[in-house]
Amino acid sequence: MSYCDFLKKKYISSSKLFLQIIILLFLCFISLSVLAEDLYTLNSPLSGSWYTSNATKLEKQLKQYLENAKERKLENILALLLPHAGYTYSGQTAAYGIKEIAGKEFSKIIILGPSHRYPLKNKICIPENFKAIKTPLGEIELDETCINQLNQNKDIVICNDNIQYNEHSIQIEIPLLQVALKQFKIVPIVVGQLDSNHISKAASILKPLIDKNTLVIVSSDFTHYGENYNYKPFPLNFQTEEKLKEYDMAAVRKITDLDVIGFNNFLLKTGITVCGSNPIKILLSMLPSNTDPVLLHYDTSGKQMNDFTNSVSYVSMAFTGTWTDNLDKKENLESKQTEEVLTKQDKENLLKLARKTLIYYIKNKKMPIPEELGIKITPNMRKVMGVFVTLHEFGMLRGCIGEIMPTRPLYEAVMDQAVNSGLRDYRFPQVKEKEIPDLVFEISALTPPVIVSSYKDIVLGKDGIIISKHGHHAVYLPQVAPEQGWNIEQTLSHLSLKAGLPSDAWKKDASFTTFQAIVFNEEK
Repeated sequence: MSYCDFLKKKYISSSKLFLQIIILLFLCFISLSVLAEDLYTLNSPLSGSWYTSNATKLEKQLKQYLENAKERKLENILALLLPHAGYTYSGQTAAYGIKEIAGKEFSKIIILGPSHRYPLKNKICIPENFKAIKTPLGEIELDETCINQLNQNKDIVICNDNIQYNEHSIQIEIPLLQVALKQFKIVPIVVGQLDSNHISKAASILKPLIDKNTLVIVSSDFTHYGENYNYKPFPLNFQTEEKLKEYDMAAVRKITDLDVIGFNNFLLKTGITVCGSNPIKILLSMLPSNTDPVLLHYDTSGKQMNDFTNSVSYVSMAFTGTWTDNLDKKENLESKQTEEVLTKQDKENLLKLARKTLIYYIKNKKMPIPEELGIKITPNMRKVMGVFVTLHEFGMLRGCIGEIMPTRPLYEAVMDQAVNSGLRDYRFPQVKEKEIPDLVFEISALTPPVIVSSYKDIVLGKDGIIISKHGHHAVYLPQVAPEQGWNIEQTLSHLSLKAGLPSDAWKKDASFTTFQAIVFNEEK
């Protein structure tokens, strides 16, 4: 072999080796890219267990459920309440809700599901690194902007991919959405065990993220009956199916009434095992007053299996109405807008209702119904709002009690608080029948409370104020500070004292919630 041939052979060998290295590096790059993509994608572990991993079969199954479901053709759907068992059991019930949104456009879907595997006391959980969730039907992107905004609330929000990965209550809803909708992003939120304050907190941080193109889905099964669930409030017999429906429908009625307090009290009274009760309470705390809840379908696994030894109940509901624009809450709560909630006639009716209710109760020692008082309840009077009823006598305060959270129709709240203000305000003796002609009734109908970041966000004279610190709470209506001639420092000092705190307690570690009021009174 000549020296030239030797060099030529060596060059070719070196070139092949170089090419092999380049190819190997390229393959490594591709592998790392795929691995990196997997690291940021939640591959749902439900595939192959809770539902088939075969995409064609899964799509066919879900489309059949949708075809079987009766459509109500509801418009302006704000939220859905859907079950979260395996599709064999709850898929058909869930399809009744999904069918109502099929083909509609939502840019963002917030899914609230309970935590089944992890104790999350007074916490809600969002993903930490996941950017998408993958099912056999494809990937769905997460709304990173929304998730980042939620992550600013460290006192209640945690980030944990492991919790997200292992929670079926959220993931089970995604393939159903994939067959019904074209393009959307999701915000998966695992909800822990929340007390009432943290229910309100969760609602207050979520509501500003909702706009007219947002759908909220609450994932929950209803009564879990039997030894397997350690819940057997009545024996297994021929009436079990009927009793289960009675329990479930009683819970549904509280939800239909948007009665978060009544719903919570019903849970405590019966021990009914509604696993998504906290997500439901958050939803009820967020929904606008124009919401119209609709029960779409109800079923039980006991009925499906013809065996109620152990049974889980499934409910599908839709909530229609119009989300208010929460992106600028200050503009949204301008008095001009709130005044339009009640007409002049509505206000006159509510004032008459308050006065006549107190008179009736003092005379008969029981609550009347509006028909007995000759007062017509208008649609506006049925809106769910918080309210305070204030009594004045000869220009002096004679009683004032109310409820801040919007949990029931306004007229019902006015009737109860009229009686409470007259007879149950511990600061004053009970109103006597002979005093009533001298009383002037004032009603403050309230907008939903919103947590503010600082007392500096309070607009004195416009905002009602709630101070909270170390388990102490106190509230002033918007009109209190102007009536007393107080500035913000004086107002907060008096409010701190009212809460049983030092007068300067508002300056550090206190939280503030604001609301607005439509204030109207009798003219005398």
